[in-house]
Amino acid sequence: MSATKVIDARGLPPPQPFELVMEALCELAPGDEILLVLEREPTPLYQVLERNGYQWRTTLHPEDGRVEVRIRERGSR
Repeated sequence: MSATKVIDARGLPPPQPFELVMEALCELAPGDEILLVLEREPTPLYQVLERNGYQWRTTLHPEDGRVEVRIRERGSR
């Protein structure tokens, strides 16, 4: 059974959201995912995820300005 680790990084200054995601990736079990919640897209993070074999899906919520990024290992469902 897969698990989701939620990181609500709204209001945290850079680079704290990035650092929290990097720590969580080190602990990510196969099939698990990270849900990162921010108020802006983490464009620099996408490059790091791509280079290290992770996939992500970004959902924008214009009604409240929330950005959700779901991250998992490439090939995981």
